[in-house]
Formats: sequence, C-alpha cells, structure tokens
Amino acid sequence: MIGVLKAYVRVIDAINYRVGRIVMYGIFVMVAILLWSSISKTFSVPSLWTLEMAQFAMVAYYILGGPYSLQLGSNVRMDLLYGEWSTRRKAWTDAITVLFLISYLAILLWGGIESTIYSFKYGGERSPTAWRPYLWPIKVIMITGIALMLLQAISELFKDILRLAGQDVGEKT
Repeated sequence: MIGVLKAYVRVIDAINYRVGRIVMYGIFVMVAILLWSSISKTFSVPSLWTLEMAQFAMVAYYILGGPYSLQLGSNVRMDLLYGEWSTRRKAWTDAITVLFLISYLAILLWGGIESTIYSFKYGGERSPTAWRPYLWPIKVIMITGIALMLLQAISELFKDILRLAGQDVGEKT
C-alpha cells in the first residue's frame, strides 16, 4: 500500500512539476499580447482581440500553474501557529484540510465538464464580446488545470498519510 502511495505521488508530482515549469513562461505570452495591444493603440487601430486573449492567457497561466504552486508549498496559509508545530501535527492538519480542497475541486471539475459539454453540444459557445471567440478552448484548459489540481491535492493527502506512517517524503514547509 505504501509503495502504491509513493508511486502515485512520484508520478503526479513529476507531471505537475513539468507542466508548471512550462506554464511559467506563459507570463511572456501575456506580456507580448499586452505589448501588442499598447503598440496597436498608439500607431494604428486598436485590436479587438487583445484584452480577451490576455485574459485567456492569464486563466491558463493561473490554473495550470496552481498544481505546481501547491506542490512547492507556495500557497498562502495562516502561519500564526502552524510554523511551530511538529511535522506530525502539520500532517494531521493538512490531511484534514486537503479533504475540503479535494471536495471543492471535484465539484468544480464536475461543473467545468458540464459547461464544456454544453459549449460543444450547442455548436460552439462564443463570447458575447465584439471579437466573439469560441469558449471551448479555454474551458478545456480550465478542466485540465482543475483535474491536475485535484490529482495534486490527492498527492498532498497521500504525502500527509505517508508522513503519519513515518515515511520520508520530505519536510513540508
């Protein structure tokens, strides 16, 4: 059983690490889009697509980078007492709280899948803006990111279980 948990953690952490390292360069995509927006407004007719495309790039950057952030422990936590606790107490607290995150992400994933199916089913849902892009690509990215976050949250739960079992999975910061 412990071997299965460790294998799951190893695989999911490797996937989310690689995805996170690639997605972190998405900031340059956003900068390029916003730079083009500024240039086009200054020298010619403003582009219709830049604001919405920058928003889509930000969504992709944020949602695909979330699992990587969770893996690294970069998420915000109330550290009034937590920092002084033992590894075992932290593992208990994190194991309980990550169950709430897993529940939330499961519901969010279910809703995201339903919304994406709706988008495909009715001939391609489009944004109501002047540019009118199809919404299914960003919805697919969102459910991919939510699924990766759910898998990473389960990995974090397994790490806490392994810590409670006395296994070495690295100190949680």
